[in-house]
Amino acid sequence: MQTSGTPKHAEELVRLGRIAGQVGGIRRMIEEDRYCMEILVQLKAVRAALKKVEGNVLKRHMSECVVQAMGGNREEAEQKVAELQRYFQID
Repeated sequence: MQTSGTPKHAEELVRLGRIAGQVGGIRRMIEEDRYCMEILVQLKAVRAALKKVEGNVLKRHMSECVVQAMGGNREEAEQKVAELQRYFQID
């Protein structure tokens, strides 16, 4: 559900679909009593994928929602957002 003025997250929905598939695969691996290291590798991949989704949502929030809410000087607001993105290492 999209609230007025919020960005769309179509790319994140695609990524989350892939992540859901990965989690299902991990569940099957556990049910099949697979080697722990194989499971851990997949868990790490899911964490990395979730971190990417989180970064994308945060970046979009800062560049669209925060800039819009700040009003006034858009160029200055975008500079402040870029500062935050560098600080949090969001690419």
